[in-house]
Order: sequence, then C-alpha cells, then structure tokens
Amino acid sequence: MKNKGVLLSLAVAVMLGMASCNSGSTDSKDSTEAINNEAIDATASTDSMARAQKQDVDDVIEIASAGMMEVELAKIAVNKATSPQVRKFAQMMIDDHTKANDELKSLAESKSIVLPTTLIDKHQKVVNEVSEETGKKFDKKYMDTMVEDHREDVDKFKKIADNANDAEIKAFAAKTLPTLMHHREEAEKLEKITDKM
Repeated sequence: MKNKGVLLSLAVAVMLGMASCNSGSTDSKDSTEAINNEAIDATASTDSMARAQKQDVDDVIEIASAGMMEVELAKIAVNKATSPQVRKFAQMMIDDHTKANDELKSLAESKSIVLPTTLIDKHQKVVNEVSEETGKKFDKKYMDTMVEDHREDVDKFKKIADNANDAEIKAFAAKTLPTLMHHREEAEKLEKITDKM
C-alpha cells in the first residue's frame, strides 16, 4: 500500500512538472484533467472505483472554479457596486470564499487532486458578463448572479455531502453548506433591493 502511494505521488509530481509548461485556460484545463485521470487510473483497482473517484475529482474541480469565480466577481463588486450593501455583501464573499477555497486547496492536495489555476470556461463567461455592466445595472446583475450561483452551490454541495465517495470530501461539503445557505439568503434579500433601484 505504501508503494502505491509513493508511485502515485511520483506520477503526480512528474505530470505537474509537464503541465506547468502549458499555457492558456483550455490547455490548463485539459492538462489538469489528464493528470487527475492518470492518477485515478494508477490507484483505482476496479472500473467502478475509478468512476467513483473521477466523480469526486470532477466535483472538487467544479467547486474550486466556482469558488474562484465568487472571489473574482466579489473583488470587482467591491470596487464597482454603487450600493454600500452590495459592496458589503461582496466583501463577505471575498472573506468566506477565500477561506473555503484555501481549505479546498489543502484537501485537494492531500488527495493528490490537481486543481485548475484559472476559471473553467462557464465561470469565466459569467465574470465577463457581469463585469461589462456599470452603475445600478452592475449591482442588479451581480446580485442576480449571486442568487442563481448560490442556489446552484447549495444544490451541488448537498449532493456532494450526501453522495461523495470520499469521506473527507463529503465532510468538507457538509461543513461548507451552512455558509452557502447563508450567502443564498443574503443574496436573495439584496436582489429584492436591487430590483427596486
């Protein structure tokens, strides 16, 4: 069992070195996926185990990118929002999601999961769309996005907390869920205010 872990760590280290030569978000995403898939293939003893591990890895990558998106959008909102309440909400996003992102990064490293260093395409598209707006339209677009995003986050984290194959990934999702639910509630309140602006 020890040898298997050493081999996996060595394989991941070699692949990380190769991946660092790549540039661009698509190349980075493809490299990350290839590295994680090879690591899964090296450790999974059955096809069903490999599928289960791949689902956990895919979930972790998805929530890592979503967390980075939350922080990136919030940094824009802190500077661009017209409403002090929206700026305060954005600062809460920065604080809470930076903490959760750091915890997820440590968890991923302990599982030899390679996280993307850039947003996946769908999250980058959201950042681009929201940041195009200005003034009160920005506030509304940002809060509408936060409501939709946190509804998706809560559903995703509930699913991971209930169904993840890895106990530590399950625990991370369960621990983070109450914060996300609080964010959703606050976003819904602010969305009503920005609708009237």
